[in-house]
Amino acid sequence: MISTIGVVGAGTMGSGIANLAALSGFNVILVDLEERVLQKALSRMESFMDKSIAKGKITPEQKHEAMEKVRGSTDLREMKHADVIIEAVIENIDVKKEVFSKLDQIAPEHAILATNTSSMSITEIASATNRPNQVVGMHFFNPPQLMKLVEVVRGYKTSDETVEQAKELARKLKKEPVEVKKDSPGFIVNRIMIPQFIEAIRLVEEGVASMEDIDKAVTLGLNYPMGPFTLQDFAGVDIGLHVMDYFYQEFKDDRFAAPLLLRQLVRAGRLGRKTGAGFYDYDDAR
Repeated sequence: MISTIGVVGAGTMGSGIANLAALSGFNVILVDLEERVLQKALSRMESFMDKSIAKGKITPEQKHEAMEKVRGSTDLREMKHADVIIEAVIENIDVKKEVFSKLDQIAPEHAILATNTSSMSITEIASATNRPNQVVGMHFFNPPQLMKLVEVVRGYKTSDETVEQAKELARKLKKEPVEVKKDSPGFIVNRIMIPQFIEAIRLVEEGVASMEDIDKAVTLGLNYPMGPFTLQDFAGVDIGLHVMDYFYQEFKDDRFAAPLLLRQLVRAGRLGRKTGAGFYDYDDAR
C-alpha cells in the first residue's frame, strides 16, 4: 500500500507533483539540494492553492491539510521512508542515473522508483540500479496539478506489477494513465509534438508564413488550445532544443534535426537575457 510519496527535485515539475500528491491525501517528502529551492517550491504550492481557493476549487482547510502533508529536506536519505519515489531533476541522463543509483541504496526494498523524464530511456536510467524491474517512467505534464495525462513508460526490465502499480497511482492522483509499451525516445506525446515544432520553425525559415499566422492556423484549423510557437515559448525553447538533439542522437534521423533558428534563439537567451529568449521576443534577444 502506498502512503508516502517521495519527490526528488523541487523545481516547477517536482513541486507540482508534490502538491498534487499532498492534495490527493498522500504524505510527501520533497527533497532538493538547496534549502532556498525548497522554500520557493513551498511558496509556489501555496500560491497555486490560493488561486484554487479563489476559484472555489478547494477550501482553505484542504490547503492547510495539503501543506501539513509535505515535508521538505535537503537529505536524500529521507527517501528511506517512501513507498514510491518520483524523480524530477534536470533532463540530463547522467544526473538522473546518479540519482537513481543513490536511491537504489536508500529506498525500501518494496519501493518503486519512477522518473518524470519526458523523453529519455527508462532502461538506461534503470541500469543504474539493482532493481530495474521496479523502475518505471511516470511522465506528468505541466502543470501537474491540472494536466490530466500521465505517460506510464516501461523500461526493458520493468515488471507488469510495477506498471500496474504506477497506473493505479496515477488514477489515485486523479490522472488518466496511458501505457507506453516500448521504451522509445519521446514516448507518445513528445514523439508526435517535436516533429510538429520542427516543421513549424522550418515554415518560418522558408518564408512560408509568419509565426503569428502559423499559430493562428494551428489553433483555428486544428483546434489546438495554443499554437506551436506559443507552446514552445511556454515550455522553454532551450528544453525543446535539448529534446530534439536527444532524438537526433538516438534515432540518427534528419526528421529530428533542430532548425538553425532554434539554436540562435537558445544562444541569444544565454547571452544575458534575464528570462531567456523565446520566439515572440526573438527581435529583442538579438
